[in-house]
Amino acid sequence: MSRTQVHTPRKPVLAGIGATAVLVTAAALVPGSTPAEAATYTPPPAHAGFDYQIGGAYTPPAGVEVVSRDHTASPAPGLYNICYVNAFQAQPGAEGDWDDDLLLRDANGDVVYDTDWGEAFLDIRTAGKRERIAEQVGTWIDGCADKGFQAVEPDNYDSYTRAGDLLDAADAQGLIKLLAERAHADGLAIGQKNTVELAPNRKANGLDFAVAEECGEWDECGDYTDAFGAGTGPCGSPANSAGRAVPRRTRGWRRAR
Repeated sequence: MSRTQVHTPRKPVLAGIGATAVLVTAAALVPGSTPAEAATYTPPPAHAGFDYQIGGAYTPPAGVEVVSRDHTASPAPGLYNICYVNAFQAQPGAEGDWDDDLLLRDANGDVVYDTDWGEAFLDIRTAGKRERIAEQVGTWIDGCADKGFQAVEPDNYDSYTRAGDLLDAADAQGLIKLLAERAHADGLAIGQKNTVELAPNRKANGLDFAVAEECGEWDECGDYTDAFGAGTGPCGSPANSAGRAVPRRTRGWRRAR
């Protein structure tokens, strides 16, 4: 398979040691539905210790109340669990899991890769393709709900920023709205992963909270706070926006009042 390689630095995803979390909730109802007919969902709890385990599940440290794990893992018993899905890119070596035309290609017909992670970009440029991608990712979201997760975290929302001029923000938001509808219908809250430039649109996109890696390092914590509501307190690694060190592996967040 021919490749087009795109090398653009991205904030690292680290299992358990590199996440900054800004969690703020929106209304716990399926968008466009009435309270009587809507599935309800519960956002992450306020002031809770957070452990990022997408690289592999392990027993959470003492004090952790919220865990993020891959959709192939099981939830941590007795905790609030966020389910990680790679929604905008194919997992390394998993191009065959997707229809050939759903892999993003350049003008020469070569598949375009995020070379920092060895992941092929998914082609989210048309409504029809977004619907097909959302259906496949939606089966993972359904599985998250069936396993007992309380929320879902679709990763690589910001893939359009690394795909040259082939994708744009409208493409990304078109897909995230479909995923939000699926999550809410399953009774799951849905988080925005990074992509601070789209945070002001979080209500229109149906997003309930944010998982923002290292927002202190990137001076973005205040931007998430502004977008997701008052009363938030973003924390992170290696330091939060005030420069205070944060304990290894566990993270704190606050919900909006």
